[in-house]
Amino acid sequence: MASVREYYEKATRDLAAPFAIVDMAAFRDNAADIGRRAAGTPVRVVSKSIRCRHLLREALAMPGFTGIMAFTLPEALWLAGGDGGALSDDILVAYPTADSRALAELAADAQASERITVMVDGTAHLDMIAAAAPDPRRPVKVCIDVDTSWQPLGPRTRIGAHRSPVRTPEQAAALARSIAARPGLRLDGVMAYEAQIAGVGDAPPGRPLYGRALRWVQHRSRMELARRRAAIVRAVRDVADLRFVNGGGTGSVHTTRRERAVTEVAAGSGFYHPRLFDHYTGFSGRPAALFALPVVRRPGRGTATVLGGGYVASGAPDTARLPQPYLPSGLSFSAAEGAGEVQTPLLGAAADSLAVGDLVWMRHAKAGELCERFSHLHLVDGPDPGDVTAAETYRARGRAFL
Repeated sequence: MASVREYYEKATRDLAAPFAIVDMAAFRDNAADIGRRAAGTPVRVVSKSIRCRHLLREALAMPGFTGIMAFTLPEALWLAGGDGGALSDDILVAYPTADSRALAELAADAQASERITVMVDGTAHLDMIAAAAPDPRRPVKVCIDVDTSWQPLGPRTRIGAHRSPVRTPEQAAALARSIAARPGLRLDGVMAYEAQIAGVGDAPPGRPLYGRALRWVQHRSRMELARRRAAIVRAVRDVADLRFVNGGGTGSVHTTRRERAVTEVAAGSGFYHPRLFDHYTGFSGRPAALFALPVVRRPGRGTATVLGGGYVASGAPDTARLPQPYLPSGLSFSAAEGAGEVQTPLLGAAADSLAVGDLVWMRHAKAGELCERFSHLHLVDGPDPGDVTAAETYRARGRAFL
């Protein structure tokens, strides 16, 4: 680890902290691992986990990766054109939209309406799209979002994310018929993202019994979903042709791609490999995205205070959402202060090796959210400052989509 730290500090010695980096060798290795696990199934790149046009372009240029999964319609419109040109001619918006202006913009732009597919899970979405895009000569492409949660004893035992109300083949077929009845809409695909498998590490450290139980739950959930997803796809195909069936995420690429009903998988977090993706039995990755904070105080023995650091990830609030003090190893947060808005005290024997002005390297708990804190990602592709280039994040482009 010391050599990794020395490598980063040599490469970035001309940068003023705080700053964020992406280790491009790790980025490429992680992408190659995703591609190997996909085993020939096309991988759609999840933009919310990257939030940098340059790195989205890098990912899409690698073998096996095609298309983008965007997180809002305005973002999709920007990626389909906007400043910098189109990144892809196949962009799926992963979440339903209630943005009537963006829908009207989509419908008015012939090129964008061919490149972008929006998500729906009920007739309220269909009515909103039809109202904003009434011209049947330019139909809006839509994708049905399917609930993937495992409910072994009914809805009260839901294991998985609260997403779509569409759960059964009958419900999916009914929604498909509603889409077919609207001349301004065209059914394009089905998406079923199994968050309880793809986004939950199955080897939690120090909890072997819980890990065993979690793997059993995920296995049962995967078996139930494979049968249900296949039945849903058959029922929807009886109503209309489908261009794609999307499933999976970084943590389940290697299992979801085995399903015959699935035509593509999605991945995003795996490119950066944030700390929440450290504990999976099915794959391992290399930390690629990090941020460096300068030491600004030495309050006493065993304590070093860094500037900023309160970059807490979304989700249920707990310590897993905090960033990880990564290099030097052996540092931890103060239980009383945690990760602070302006300063963060870090505790441990390693603090005594740090002087004011030294760097502490941190990892965010999640992937793309780091880019909301920094205008640039410094791409480290060698040990010298000349090997580092700056890539703009969405923030640098003045784009805050959420």
